[in-house]
Amino acid sequence: MPLAIFQTALDNGLIYALIALSLFISFTILNICDLSTDGCYMLGAAVGVAVTIAGHPVLAIFAAMAAGIISGFTTALLQTRFGVQSILAGIIVNTALYTINLFVMGMKTNLNVVGKKTIYDLVAGLGGSPFWKAWHRSIFLFLLLIVIALLINWFLKTRLGLSIRATGDSSAMVSASSINPAFTVTVGLCIGGALTGMAGSLIGQYNKNCEINMGTGMVTIALASLIIGQTLFGRGKMVTRIFGTIAGSVIYRFIIALALRINVPTQAFKLVSAVIVAIAIATPAARKMIAERKDKHDRLKKRKEMLLTEERGM
Repeated sequence: MPLAIFQTALDNGLIYALIALSLFISFTILNICDLSTDGCYMLGAAVGVAVTIAGHPVLAIFAAMAAGIISGFTTALLQTRFGVQSILAGIIVNTALYTINLFVMGMKTNLNVVGKKTIYDLVAGLGGSPFWKAWHRSIFLFLLLIVIALLINWFLKTRLGLSIRATGDSSAMVSASSINPAFTVTVGLCIGGALTGMAGSLIGQYNKNCEINMGTGMVTIALASLIIGQTLFGRGKMVTRIFGTIAGSVIYRFIIALALRINVPTQAFKLVSAVIVAIAIATPAARKMIAERKDKHDRLKKRKEMLLTEERGM
């Protein structure tokens, strides 16, 4: 694999890992299916690019995170206050965000930041060596993901974080413990929205543009990354699961890069994503099935050996 393709796959994997971590919180921890991810990602990109065009690339990231928090809060509000099912709440917010994103982009279908400084340009200016110039984006994203992963791991071990984890296990038990599950769900979805919005801003500045449909299918990509990470790294300690999710995102992008190398049409990438998700989901069940069949075969073999031994003894 050429170095340029490897580096691009790594960078994209690190950025999309933020969305995978968002789904880790909502889908794995809270046991909520948040389908507003596509629109929230696009909202982060639109807000991030718009603020970057205004000349504030660093502020763009925080503005995108704030927009993501609002998206997550709205989704949580529909679920916890108005009794809308999580899937429907996500669909409603995702649909509404399409128009909102157009408004943010000035009713244009695309924006670009060509000629404007991005966060990556600022990072590039921190060093002058050829290595830094070539790898500054990867290093910046890697360090950013390390910090965020450690913060998430720390947060999930705090009292509020443990309450969020308990809500996903049993909201009834949490209610009986005098903890408001509506509050914990809201906090969890707001954190997930902030991560997704940040990812949108980072990818918008990375590609130097955003397009109104760029968020389509993002929930599938994030789910594939999440499941790959959880399948490969199991369900060990929380920090292992978090970093496993990040690794799953990078692995997914390498799979897509490999598909590009073997000339798979870009129109087929959605199918590739769906196949990856299906394989990742089916892998644990397939392993269990193989283990059960092996165990059954060993028991039958042992039984036959016992019968042959008894016949010889007679």
